[in-house]
Amino acid sequence: MSTHGETFRALHESEFRALHQSDFRALHYAKQPLVLPNAWDYASAAVLAAAGFAAIGTTSLGVAAAAGKPDATGDTAEETLALARRLAGLPCPVSVDIEGGFADTPEGVAEIAAELAALGVAGVNIEDGRPGGTLADLGERCETIAAVKAKAPGLFVNARTDTYWLGAGDLATTVGRLRALAEAGADGVFVPGVADGDDVRALVDAVDLPLNVLFLPGRHTVAGLAALGVRRISTGSLLLRAALHAVAETARAVASGGQIPAGLPSYEDVQALI
Repeated sequence: MSTHGETFRALHESEFRALHQSDFRALHYAKQPLVLPNAWDYASAAVLAAAGFAAIGTTSLGVAAAAGKPDATGDTAEETLALARRLAGLPCPVSVDIEGGFADTPEGVAEIAAELAALGVAGVNIEDGRPGGTLADLGERCETIAAVKAKAPGLFVNARTDTYWLGAGDLATTVGRLRALAEAGADGVFVPGVADGDDVRALVDAVDLPLNVLFLPGRHTVAGLAALGVRRISTGSLLLRAALHAVAETARAVASGGQIPAGLPSYEDVQALI
């Protein structure tokens, strides 16, 4: 039988999860778009939270690369769930990229989503891209979204279509898929790879849900996307790739006697993140 203390903790954790989910949803309707940086391990997420970002997402490429595995093959469920457990204690909402759902059936995806919600995760990304550059059946994706919302109603489901990312569909195809995903119960929609301002505006106007766009350096600015009506801007694997570049460049600087970048965190700074 549970003690009063255990009951209190369970209630407190439940309230904590609900608060994070509510806060995360509200960020999509704030005056300014949510800039969501994407982390790949505890340290990268903790430093972003310490930098003051209102919420943190994960990047599937980063999680896969850290595990020595390829991205978008559905092979990192274990690593993704383990990372979610570690990130659940951060002082801000966390959204987790679960690729296509890490399961073969809508019910299986819903079970994973419910497990994440129980950990305190505020949202998930679920994509329709498949290895080989194809798109998943739209009806199956809609069934999956509906199953997740039935199993974890408080979880913010960001439904991603890879029409632009994979070059697998035009604007009309994208609008059709987004509307179907919205009808199935998605809370937000995500179209990585869209860059043209007219296309972005058309997508915003076509679906009455917050539109998430992947930030493309040299093509986008936060102010420009905000003016088009975008409500969420993700960095995707950008931060991971920047970090890997910095690792190699710093090592080269040490080896060649070059200049080490200024402003690096100290040992104590990193320890303080734990």
